[in-house]
Amino acid sequence: MQYIARPKKKYNETIKSALKEEFGYKSVMQVPKLQKIVISQGLGSATADKKIVDYAVEEITLISGQKAVPCISKKDEAGFKLRKGMPIGAMVTLRGDRMYEFLDRLVSSALPRVRDFNGIKNSGFDGRGNYTLGVTEQIIFPEINIDKVKKIQGMDITFVTSASTDKEAKALLTHFGLPFKKN
Repeated sequence: MQYIARPKKKYNETIKSALKEEFGYKSVMQVPKLQKIVISQGLGSATADKKIVDYAVEEITLISGQKAVPCISKKDEAGFKLRKGMPIGAMVTLRGDRMYEFLDRLVSSALPRVRDFNGIKNSGFDGRGNYTLGVTEQIIFPEINIDKVKKIQGMDITFVTSASTDKEAKALLTHFGLPFKKN
């Protein structure tokens, strides 16, 4: 028997039919789905120390289970002491089974470890059905060993959906178990 991640199984068994009924879609193919999750970290202090990017790539690789890549600057910016081609961040794009695995770990183990947590903000939608969540500390993920952390960094987690409106995207992400704050 082949292993299927819990969110993927839940999407196929219950979420599709619930969203079809909720929004009155004529076909199951119209139901929005999660296309990818992008985890990114902007590292402004990387202009002074190049090893910060290496640590960030290593940590994001541990968190996501997929090799992260450093992001390089596209142009010079004298105000930030930045040259074209310098590494200034790290990112990884998750699709398929790894995406669902990460979503499961985020909802079940990482978000509950956030200090004074009472839900994620509703204001992270972009108007096109995508949602960005900011995490202030990478140490909320159980894969990160706190003793080996050089510097506590935040990161952005972007959920890209096929939904055309924010309302549909929020309904999809709520069904997946993301704990949005109550208004």
